[in-house]
Amino acid sequence: MPSIKRRYKGPEPTHGSPAKITRLQKTTNAVPRILIMGAGYRGHAYAGPIHGSSEATLAAVVETSAFKRKAFGESFIWGAAGRNGPREGEEFDSWEGFIKYETNRREKVRMGEKVEDPGVDAVFVCILDELHAPAIKALAPLGLHVMCEKPLATRLEDIVGMYGALKSSWTKLQHQTVFAAGFVLRYSSANMLLRKLVREDRAVGDVISVEHTDMIGWWHFVHSYVRGNWRKESTSAPSLLTKSSHDIDFLLWLLCSPTSSSSADDRPHLPSRISSFGRLHYYRRAFKPSAAGAATNCLSCPIEPTCLHSAKSLYLHRQLENGDTNRPPQPSSRATERLLHALSDDYDKSTSAKEVSRKNWYGRCAWECDNDVCDDQIVTMEWDDDPLPASYQNEKGDGLATYQMTQTGEELPICHTAKTVQFHMVANTDDVGSRRGRISGTAGEISYDLTTIRVVDFRSGKETVYATPQTDDIRNDRDERLTLDFIRAVAEVKSGKMKADEAQRTFLGCTVEDLIRSHLVVFWAEAARRKGRVLKWEEWWEKVVEGGLRELGSELQP
Repeated sequence: MPSIKRRYKGPEPTHGSPAKITRLQKTTNAVPRILIMGAGYRGHAYAGPIHGSSEATLAAVVETSAFKRKAFGESFIWGAAGRNGPREGEEFDSWEGFIKYETNRREKVRMGEKVEDPGVDAVFVCILDELHAPAIKALAPLGLHVMCEKPLATRLEDIVGMYGALKSSWTKLQHQTVFAAGFVLRYSSANMLLRKLVREDRAVGDVISVEHTDMIGWWHFVHSYVRGNWRKESTSAPSLLTKSSHDIDFLLWLLCSPTSSSSADDRPHLPSRISSFGRLHYYRRAFKPSAAGAATNCLSCPIEPTCLHSAKSLYLHRQLENGDTNRPPQPSSRATERLLHALSDDYDKSTSAKEVSRKNWYGRCAWECDNDVCDDQIVTMEWDDDPLPASYQNEKGDGLATYQMTQTGEELPICHTAKTVQFHMVANTDDVGSRRGRISGTAGEISYDLTTIRVVDFRSGKETVYATPQTDDIRNDRDERLTLDFIRAVAEVKSGKMKADEAQRTFLGCTVEDLIRSHLVVFWAEAARRKGRVLKWEEWWEKVVEGGLRELGSELQP
């Protein structure tokens, strides 16, 4: 088969129509002032691009840890200005503290008092997952633009309540605000090219089916979802939400959302049915090696030296001694003794469940933890044919589509055609945080991973290989693009050049409803898994979502 190799240079930084981007200088009044809530890994991921650009100013930080707050401020806020410490309004030890301060600041301005602090325009919410919903509900009345790390919330009712709070505040303020979510798969160079090939170039014709896999990585799953923060649904959320909501959003963005902000038919093509199967397969007591005996901690286990999941091997030999303290999250680099002391921490039957759930037990046997989230799950979604509205149809064909003429004179149908998606979240893989997939269409086939997209044209038999640009850290590439697109949207609103909904579509390539819907589909899939049934979208939406929205007095189009 003939093969053509191309190197993709990457897309423009905006997601919508090619609007001209004016890069603002930090001295202009239109430059957004940004607050970061949470000075952890994700807070730094967004702070870096802001600090390195001239298009926004990092104005304040919220962080409960005094050490992290000081380090963040010295790196990005007051330290950069050559000052000895923060001014008023530049640091807060809680998100509640910021809300109280900002409310009082605005009241002083309203009363005509002189206030030195000009406030902030936008907030990046990067605090603990379970705090997202209350923080955003409290931010909503202030009319600030928000970028929230995924997941938006860990409970269905909180997602609905969050949207209701935003809608209510927009009504009272008489204007919308820009709202983004940390779905960074939308912003990778490879995925933006993939979507262009599928949706705009129609490289495979009409999509018939998609297979997509999220490969978590065996040691990453043990660290985060067996011993770590996201191991238990009652204190976190299902792993489909905490790990793979990125992928569900990616699939909906690839197949469901309008092609661009200027599409003639801007209706999303919604899935009709869903099923899901999965469970905690491996990381449970039934699979504990018999030779481990009654040991519950790696440091007292007789098979620790040869055990794949030895905490000592993972955190000391794999990470600390090799100088890798980035991922998994920073084991202490001060001394091996301190690390081993931390890993020796354990509990027994006399320890209350509440105490066990309050912390992470990184030295605990991987088969003796209190984890309960799925380590393997499959989600299948099916779409039906979706006829265009009568205003778009002509008299030709079966009523399912209108037609467009290509450059070669071929007539192609314009409609939302039926398709099927199968998504697989799998823990035990060698690759860590990687994705791969295959798209089958009426005229071709695409296979893809993080580095390469292969397109086969059935008509010509040619294979075109796109080598997507690689950076030192693919995550940094995605984080930077999302960050800059968000602050550019905020800048356009602040300057008065665009309203928030227009800036949202132009720079972020989505509506607020798109982001909310992506989260709701995860809960839809979880409902199907728990019930062991195929669920219909419209029935589930009416029963579960509409009821909650009616109670809030708000509306969200499905």
